Amino acid sequence: MAQGARRTIVQVVAVVVLAVAVTAFLREAAVRHGFFDLNVYWGALNYWVHDGGQIYDFLRAKTQYGFTYPPFAALVMLPMAYLPWHAAITVSVAATVVVSTVVVWWLVDPIARRAGWTRWFALAVALCLAAAFEPMRETVNFGQVNMLLLFLVAVDLLRLLPAGSRWAGAGIGLATAIKLTPGIFIVYLLITGRWRAAFTAMGAATGATLLAGALFPDASREFWTEALWNTDRVGELAFVSNQSLRGVVARLNPEHPSTLAWLVLVLATLAVWGWRSRAAVTAGDEATGLALTGAVMCLVSPVTWVHHLVWLLPALILLVDNGMAAPARSHWRRLLLAAAAIGYAFLISRIVWRFEEDFSGVTGFLGSNTYVWISLALLLGLPIRRGAASTGGGPADRGGPPGSLIESGGVARLPKQGRVTPAGERQPVDGLDAVQ
Repeated sequence: MAQGARRTIVQVVAVVVLAVAVTAFLREAAVRHGFFDLNVYWGALNYWVHDGGQIYDFLRAKTQYGFTYPPFAALVMLPMAYLPWHAAITVSVAATVVVSTVVVWWLVDPIARRAGWTRWFALAVALCLAAAFEPMRETVNFGQVNMLLLFLVAVDLLRLLPAGSRWAGAGIGLATAIKLTPGIFIVYLLITGRWRAAFTAMGAATGATLLAGALFPDASREFWTEALWNTDRVGELAFVSNQSLRGVVARLNPEHPSTLAWLVLVLATLAVWGWRSRAAVTAGDEATGLALTGAVMCLVSPVTWVHHLVWLLPALILLVDNGMAAPARSHWRRLLLAAAAIGYAFLISRIVWRFEEDFSGVTGFLGSNTYVWISLALLLGLPIRRGAASTGGGPADRGGPPGSLIESGGVARLPKQGRVTPAGERQPVDGLDAVQ
């Protein structure tokens, strides 16, 4: 048997074994939520379209949960009102699987090419691991839209923006019109000097919002004047699933959480993010800019449920990317790969739920906020690739010319030992030289 065929058989067997192991893990670890959030969307849309009610007046029976997204999200989801319940579930799961596959491919493929791995094998392994990732499995089990939003943002930052497309920013704008929190990526474009993309994003968000307002004036009026400000609709801030800085502060004093302490933490976190994001974009490292902004969005949002933490997935993949690109057997490589493994292990473990009933004391404080600590560690420690800026030294609106250090998709390519740059200068390889 040829060596290539033998290798393929081994890889197929490895993927099957991993898939079976992940399936067994999910049977034991994954909580079945019965597509709770999807049922809220589906019920609200049916109440609105078929029963003549207002979409923001709907509450799921025996709960305080209703439709909390802007009217443009209602427009996007409107076809769901004409689907049977099980068909809506099928569409939700299929859409999440498809966009997740695309996003993971964009992030993993550069690693596979640099490491010389079989590309389909790298994707299959990554998807199996992503399926076990608690935020991902919660997104699927709740019927949430998180990966669809991440996909829209990634289209801009990993595909359109590095190519200099005139449409760069449109995906971020649409994501913002569907759910307000991705609007931080508009700020990201502004602070990193991509004015055209930022204004495109603002134009897309404004246009989508005005379209929804013209089509659904009553719903739009109710959302922007009432529903948006009704915090009781989203749940308790101190609930352990709220893995944001606001959740940390609320769990310190659930009865009277300090708004001032939260604002101070948010401002400090945003300052660190702005500094690191500008450094990433100056280096042409758009993927790290995406990862840093996803992490800070989770931290500064008043409510970040566990399923929202799919925005940490790019950062974990990039930790592996940086580790694999560091010199073999170096301390830096071991450190980065260990950090990725530890972060991933915690984020599949459901550890925060051990403190759902009691998050008091030092152990409760540390354990109930585990995912917040991981988000902070990624924001502070995710490496930024040096020497990745496109020609001209400014923010990389376009991929570099042939031979530059910009991968297709805007992912920076780390220098390898002995590589000579187009200028004829040999690049250093030590981990501390390759990353910041």
